Amino acid sequence: MSRPQVKRRVGKYEVGRTIGEGTFAKVRFARDSETGQPVAIKILDKEKVLKHKMAEQIRREISTMKLIKHPNVIQLHEVMASKTKIFIVLEYVTGGELFDKIVNHGRMREDEARKYFQQLINAVDYCHSRGVFHRDLKPENLLLDAAGNLKVSDFGLSALSKQVGEDGLLHTACGTPNYVAPEVLDDQGYDGATADLWSCGVILFVLLAGYLPFDDTNIMNLYRKISAAEFTCPPWLSFEAMKLITRLLDPNPLKRITFPEILEDKWFRKGYKPAVFDEKEGNWDDVDAVFKDSEEYHVMEKKEHQPAAMNAFELISMSRGLNLGNLFDGEQGYKRETRFTSKCPANEIIKKIEQAAKPLGFDVHKNNYKMRLENLKAGRKGNLNVATEVFQVAPSLHMIEVRKAKGDTLEFNKFYENLSTCLQDVVWKTEEDMQETK
Repeated sequence: MSRPQVKRRVGKYEVGRTIGEGTFAKVRFARDSETGQPVAIKILDKEKVLKHKMAEQIRREISTMKLIKHPNVIQLHEVMASKTKIFIVLEYVTGGELFDKIVNHGRMREDEARKYFQQLINAVDYCHSRGVFHRDLKPENLLLDAAGNLKVSDFGLSALSKQVGEDGLLHTACGTPNYVAPEVLDDQGYDGATADLWSCGVILFVLLAGYLPFDDTNIMNLYRKISAAEFTCPPWLSFEAMKLITRLLDPNPLKRITFPEILEDKWFRKGYKPAVFDEKEGNWDDVDAVFKDSEEYHVMEKKEHQPAAMNAFELISMSRGLNLGNLFDGEQGYKRETRFTSKCPANEIIKKIEQAAKPLGFDVHKNNYKMRLENLKAGRKGNLNVATEVFQVAPSLHMIEVRKAKGDTLEFNKFYENLSTCLQDVVWKTEEDMQETK
């Protein structure tokens, strides 16, 4: 028999399967119990965050995503914390990574690549207008929603404009080597906006060519190729596409194409549609609450047990036609176990059985979706004990097993008759009903 399921809840969210895992975080699928909306919850261990001095980076990632409200950027719905964990509730997208699309299908036609590149530029330009630089743009961090629209994700390495030094430049070398701009590798400081544009150029090249413009097993050779912008466009690219890529992958950041110039580019403008959306101001109250070690700010995190699931084969094996031995007492011919089905929720079934059993003189012991009912008065063979369990046959259908665990079988049958009278609003079909339909 399947084991009872344990459902985990964090605040109003029902948390399900793991959909991603990293060194410091786990991402799980979840559903808003109030609206039914699917979400992704990034779960971080507070102890690990503090141990590795990552609190400021996490706060920065959350603050960054709070600033960004754009249709081509993964949305952050809210942040919560318990005593031991931080929960970042994010938009859930189902189309996978753009990287997987390239791996599975190879290079794209120019029209398809242009659509994704336009959405990428819309998103990155908007981020920069809010003072946010991504610093790790690559196809693996570009997700697709069910409609095939691009969504920029993973702001773990993003920088806010307030991190810019006195010289107006950023000074942290980061990102994935193949997509990193030469000025980032030079370690002389760099402009976050132009560095992101270089990465956009590498992404466009990969979409159109199906391979990287800069690649080498030797890291020093790779850096040399990047610094010199040593790459060759494949011959199948149009002249306009080659020209745009060359302007994006200019090793001199001061000569590199800018966002306004991209928006005027002939290749880029074909079929271009600017993003249309309502811009909303972010609320930072929950960001501060996450890092306050006070119970008044903690979300409720709890586990809810679910009835054991029952498949068709298990259901058949419990029917009277295939399992005669357990259903009748050899001496008296009376049932010592029976079943009925119900369309009521499992919690309601348990509650109704408890309410019906207590007036009949039974003490009730509950263990999730199993119950033991004990008659306080001794009968012919001692105290009658009845075991019940609720099984889930389908999302809206449960089967309830009621069997004698101890005591006299005749007394059990009389008890069941009284119990079934009290449960008329719960019972959908009795075992006899089920047999008659066969």
